[in-house]
Amino acid sequence: MPYMGAMAQNRFPMGKGPTQRQLRVGELIRRTLSDVLLRGDVHDPDLNRISITVGEVSTSTDLKVATAYVSPLGGQGSDEMLKALRRNTPELRHLVAKGLTLKYAPELRFQLDETFDRLDDTRRMFADERVQRDIAAQDDDDTAE
Repeated sequence: MPYMGAMAQNRFPMGKGPTQRQLRVGELIRRTLSDVLLRGDVHDPDLNRISITVGEVSTSTDLKVATAYVSPLGGQGSDEMLKALRRNTPELRHLVAKGLTLKYAPELRFQLDETFDRLDDTRRMFADERVQRDIAAQDDDDTAE
């Protein structure tokens, strides 16, 4: 089964994942968008002073809409980051499209990437002593069989 990021796995019904083409185009957009943001190609000082991580980009089946899951480095200022990205969407779309060989430049949408928050929640859950007891009991049952 092809790799799907944690975000992509939650958006598709069981057994219905993105196509290989969607995954390739999403990754190409992710890398291109990351490069554009890293170089500070957008003429907006508010956007250029924020270090932004583009965790994943998912595309619609027709590749006309691309949703970028982004987070500010350090996790602070996510509202300001989203406002700046959305304000500069037309310029970002143009800059990203220059780096692609697609027939259409996809519409860009930005969402906060909550993957790291869920990882922290999962770590806290596994650190809970009740969960540790359950895990230990399961391991004991598995070795007894």
